[in-house]
Amino acid sequence: MARLMKHVVSSIYLMALTSLVSAQEFKDPTRPAISTNQQAGESELEHVPVLQSILISPTRKFAVIDGKTVRLHAKFGDQVLVKLSETEAVLKRGREVQVLKLFPGVEKELIRKSAKSINN
Repeated sequence: MARLMKHVVSSIYLMALTSLVSAQEFKDPTRPAISTNQQAGESELEHVPVLQSILISPTRKFAVIDGKTVRLHAKFGDQVLVKLSETEAVLKRGREVQVLKLFPGVEKELIRKSAKSINN
């Protein structure tokens, strides 16, 4: 019985030790992306807003920019959200226009189907 208890206790100890060793900090997949547009050493005045989400419905249109919900034609700082599409938001300050992409670096390409693939 003592020998069995010794094995049980040592097994519990090893499981606890294993869980401590394998415990790693996981990155939160829902956390907003860090802006790669701002280089180290740039001042806050040169900050480029990051478009995080877009919602377009029959009754509402808004974007989430830098964690703030901005309705279409509403102000974001000293800019106004003037246009929303499925993939971008357009901010305007006077004559200056800034286009924020939901997926920067990803371009949409049209795929042309040949007549042969359409008939099959």
